[in-house]
Amino acid sequence: MNIYLVRHTQVATAAGICYGRSDVPVAATYPADEAAVRARLAPVLAAGPVMAYASPLSRCRQLAEALVPEQLVFDDRLMEYDFGRWELQPWDALPATELDPWMADFVQVPAPGGETFQALQDRATEFLTEALAAADPNATIVIVSHSALIRSLLCYCLDLPLSRAFRLDIDYGSISKVRHRHGQFNVAYTNG
Repeated sequence: MNIYLVRHTQVATAAGICYGRSDVPVAATYPADEAAVRARLAPVLAAGPVMAYASPLSRCRQLAEALVPEQLVFDDRLMEYDFGRWELQPWDALPATELDPWMADFVQVPAPGGETFQALQDRATEFLTEALAAADPNATIVIVSHSALIRSLLCYCLDLPLSRAFRLDIDYGSISKVRHRHGQFNVAYTNG
């Protein structure tokens, strides 16, 4: 079974702003960005049955509804990392007393009022396990989500420590293909 992890398109948020769970809008380039994702994913969508899932945040919802309007399920477990009190704050304005411990161990240290990266991976892998168990063996799974969530799933599939998650580049509109066969995962590619 093939699983396609699709990151949402560019957002209309200033550079250097911390956003995760905040429901930020897509950028003005959305029509062209969506068309580019659609073109790369078209062969997959045309090939056979597709089970589609997405984060309910509007930047994912909009793309998912454009790509796979039917057989689409929204799941809160696919939402982006929860940065708590840091949401929508400039990264360079965050107090070092909060940021430094998080930067030293973001896997186990939560953003103030937010979640740990381990908690994000736990909910993401719980979702993936359930989706695979419910999947038609002939279907393809498409998941439209966010960079941190996709990184956490790729770490899980590749058996990489979460501390290495940010070594994986997950660009806006990127598609990562994962093969699941006989209980094993193989990452076929990641593209932008």
